[in-house]
Amino acid sequence: MAATDVARLESNEMGTLVAEARDGDRSAFDALVRRTWADTYSLAFRLTGNAEDARDVCQEAYLRAFRGLRRFRGDARFTTWLYRITANCASTQLGRRRRHRHEELDDELELNDLSPGVDPVGRSESASLRDAVQKALAALPPKLRAVVVLRDIYDLSHEVIAAELGISVSAAKVRLHRARHRLRDDVFLRSEAEGRAHDDVDRPAV
Repeated sequence: MAATDVARLESNEMGTLVAEARDGDRSAFDALVRRTWADTYSLAFRLTGNAEDARDVCQEAYLRAFRGLRRFRGDARFTTWLYRITANCASTQLGRRRRHRHEELDDELELNDLSPGVDPVGRSESASLRDAVQKALAALPPKLRAVVVLRDIYDLSHEVIAAELGISVSAAKVRLHRARHRLRDDVFLRSEAEGRAHDDVDRPAV
């Protein structure tokens, strides 16, 4: 079976499960959870940077999805709709964490341009570079990390991101620029440091 046929079959199966779940079939919703759990948890973890918080976000996201499924009209894919709910739950969770820990977020970078970037994780060719990007991504302040993950990895529009995070479209673009700028700088510094360390190891003793 061709890959396009497989994708079409899976899409049809998802559509059937969504329709059945919307009609109150709990087993169909449970099947949707099983099919989407890995991607939903991955998004939640990338947004929160914490396994415990990610689990809490997933639990809340699926609860909201179950309660709101009757209002899901199918204008977007179910997974995209679920990503939006997950992003909203993650934003709420991070707000609770900030209030609890009194975290202060760095907001001092200047806006130079809003030029588009590339997927900072999916297009990294080497394992070492992917590792550096992941570490740099985790080091970003939560509100910057959320925007770059949703835009560059999950390909949500600026409008959707702004709506789900409760900010303006221009603010979403500014945060995306700042996040990309910091990622580039951090990855460069990490790569440079690793290069110096490698040179020190290879340099013969005098």
